[in-house]
Amino acid sequence: MALKRVTKREEFSYLLKYSKEMGYGHLLPGLHCWLLIVTVIGFNMIQLVMFCSMEWNSQIMEGLNPYQKLVASLFQVTNARHAGESVFDLSTISSAILVLFVVMMYLPPYTTFLPIKDDHENDVKKDDQKSLVECVVFSQLSYLVIFIILICITENESLREDPLNFNVLNITLEVI
Repeated sequence: MALKRVTKREEFSYLLKYSKEMGYGHLLPGLHCWLLIVTVIGFNMIQLVMFCSMEWNSQIMEGLNPYQKLVASLFQVTNARHAGESVFDLSTISSAILVLFVVMMYLPPYTTFLPIKDDHENDVKKDDQKSLVECVVFSQLSYLVIFIILICITENESLREDPLNFNVLNITLEVI
């Protein structure tokens, strides 16, 4: 819509309205873009809070001042989802954070948890449209991941002291 306002050409609004039919599947409407931005920022904030709470006083952040810790943590959690680069040695990061990073890598790039209605698909039955509750309610897989992360957090000491008997694979197999 911004291009239409700047250039005063109707073609841009047509492209945006019928983007999938014209082969522009990555061209998203304005509301969808804002929901996607909010979701990505939310995912990054969840990762940042969990990473900082689990690793702030750990050995991997030794020697960094609070500003450097925050910037390095933000870089780590953002790149874990988008680029795969890392600031810290991943072998020394707690297992709960590693599970969280794997889940974030697994999510598709256009993941949003709020319903989006297409204006040109109004002829679809209302039964087929997802409600807000259906979009926010988690699937069975997400409940498993949440419980695996919680177990890794509670068993963090055992995971570090006895990695032979306590590891993420064993916890995952026992939960499932």
